[in-house]
This record gives sequence, C-alpha cells and structure tokens, in this order.
Amino acid sequence: MRINHLFMAGAASVMLALVSCVPTMEKKTNKAIEDVMNEFEAVGVSAAVVKNGQIVYNESFGYANLEDKTPLTNEHIMRIASISKSFTATSLLQLVERGIISLDDDVSDLIGFQMRNPNHPEVPITLRMILSHTASIRDPEDYSTLDHLNPAVSGDCASTYYEYKPGEGYNYSNLGLNLAGTILENMSGVRFDKYVKDSVINRLGLHGGHNVDELDQTKIALIYRRVDGRYVESNAYGSVAHRLDDYTMGYSAPMFSPTGGVKISAHDLAVYMMMHMNYGELNGVHIISEESAKTMQTPVWIKQTDDYYEDQYGLCLQEFVDFLDDPHYNTPGNYPVGHTGDAYGLRSIMMWSPADGWGIVAITNGYVFNPEQDVIEALANAIYKAHFGLSQSCGKTAQLTYEP
Repeated sequence: MRINHLFMAGAASVMLALVSCVPTMEKKTNKAIEDVMNEFEAVGVSAAVVKNGQIVYNESFGYANLEDKTPLTNEHIMRIASISKSFTATSLLQLVERGIISLDDDVSDLIGFQMRNPNHPEVPITLRMILSHTASIRDPEDYSTLDHLNPAVSGDCASTYYEYKPGEGYNYSNLGLNLAGTILENMSGVRFDKYVKDSVINRLGLHGGHNVDELDQTKIALIYRRVDGRYVESNAYGSVAHRLDDYTMGYSAPMFSPTGGVKISAHDLAVYMMMHMNYGELNGVHIISEESAKTMQTPVWIKQTDDYYEDQYGLCLQEFVDFLDDPHYNTPGNYPVGHTGDAYGLRSIMMWSPADGWGIVAITNGYVFNPEQDVIEALANAIYKAHFGLSQSCGKTAQLTYEP
C-alpha cells in the first residue's frame, strides 16, 4: 500500500488541531461557569461533562466551607436533592425485574395499609402513578412521615390528596417518593439506605449514599442558604444515628429521604448518569434492564399546556422541554432527559441527550436567588454552549483522502 504523504501531513495537522482544542475547550467551559458563579454570587460549583461514554470534563470552583475557605474539589460530595428520586426508582425497577412487585400494583398491597384518594375511593393508586407524580398526592408541609397517608393516623387523609382522579393529573410529590422508598424497603426486606447503596451505588464503584454517617466526613461540602444578605450554613447533613433505635422497617424510610437524600460528587453522579445513558449497564455492570431504563425515561405525563414550569415526566426522570437555548433540543424526539434538585440552598442538575450522547452534571452549594433566571438553568446552558459549541467547531476539519 502506498501512503499519500499529503494525507499523512494533513492527518498530523488535524490531530494537532484536535489536541489543541482540549485545553481551549476546558478554559472556555471554566470561564462560562465562573461567569455564572459571579452573576449569582455562588459559594461553589462542581461540574462534569460526558461525551461518547467518557467523562471529558470535571472541574470544581469556589468553596466547600466558607468559614475556613476550604476550596471545593472534584472529590467533595454534596447533597443532590431531588435527583435522588431516580436512585429510588432505579432500585424499585430491580424488584420489578425480579417479579417481586409490578409497576401497576396497588400500593396499598405494597405498603401494608389502605391508600385511597377519598375523592375517588374506587380507584387504586399504583406504583407507576407514585413514581410519575400522577397519584394525586398533595405534599403537606412536613413530608418526612407517612402518617399523612395512613388512615390509622390521619383518618380519610383528605387534605393529602387533590380532587382529580389518580392517574389523570400531575403534581410533583415529595411525600409520594418517600412512600416509594418505604415500599422498596418493605418489599425487599432491606433497610432503604442499605439497599440503594449496595444495589446501585457500590456496584458502580461510587462513593455516596443516603446515610451521612457512613460517608467520608472529610469530603462533605457544606450547603448554604442566603439569609438577610449573607450565607448561612444549612442543616443538610443531619445524622440519623440517634434515631435508628426506634426505626420501624417498612415505615421509617423517610428518615433517609428517598425523595432527596443522596450525597455524591459531581464526578460519581456523572458515572451514575452514564449508566442510565447506556440504558441500565455500565462497563459490564448490569443495574437494570434496557427495558426498565427506557421505561424510566419515557414520559407518563405529557405536557398539557404551554406553561413553562410543567414537567414532562417519566419514572423519576423528566424530559427537559424549552430548557436549553439550542432550538434543536426543544423538539419532540430531541428533548434532553434527567432531573434537577433544589433544597437547603443547593441546586443540581443531571441532564443528557439520548439522541446525541452528551451529558451534563452541575451542583452548586449556595447562590443568590434571581427571580428572572434559574441558576441551574444558567449553569447548564453555559456549560452546554461553551463545551459542545466549541467541540463542534473543533471537529469541523477538512476531509482527508489517501491512495491505496
């Protein structure tokens, strides 16, 4: 075979151009994140970017501890709030695959007490409805106990339900996901936090979990709320050790917050995300089936109006509609998938494109609220534009040919 020297020279220049893109891309993404941090006076941000099955970017900025000015690093873990719901659903799908439960089971049979919306007592509430927020459950002020759903404690529980028929409306429910975590515990016979850690987190080789007492305390980044113009540390990492003596299996799981209690680094959350991007398996480790993964990612509730804030929601994963500034990702079939989190002063996002194989994770541990702009939407768009916009321009090189 005779190799064309023009081809070789061209190939070398292309490789050089592609390599030179890497630091430029990193610098541009760094600056984009720093600009958003400055705009929102953020305490810290940790971010990761996935492309074609690899983590291609992972950086952290700002502080893990404001008081002693400890820098936030890629090894720090933070509470991720409602992204945690997907860990609960993933674990429940494992029980579905083993034939222990079904998504269409009446949750009354799974939790051990009768659950009915008193406005529609003839309609069973199913696990699928719980995981898709279509169960007509209304969040009380304190959703950390199942007493609001238990007739033995709260009678007909009328104040805990909306008037519409279960399955025929959508309202986001944290109480519903705490119920889902309790069902996982009740039907598996394993304490909720241990099940998720052993069956999902540890199997992927990650450091994280719901029980803060079992995590490396030196790696925990503090979470801050803005109060009266200054940052105040939130109680986002309360120990549960003193409460375990009174723990009731199959009822006390909300103690670990199945709805929002996972603590993990942006890097390890990106690894978990890649498992979902790869439809349930990563590096030969099977977590859930492809069918289960696609079920989680397929909306049960489709957006009914033009209301921007209405989700298009599957099983603890949503489609992001009108979220990215790129119009390509605001059309059916191209919506990114994932989840966001918001609690204790943190904001988080795990978002990926099933169609194009990229993903973004970002977590901030404190920011100044802006009613005109969501900080996590600003971060996600900034990372997307900086990283993938530049990546695409770097990839536009002349086609090369060779003579055999």
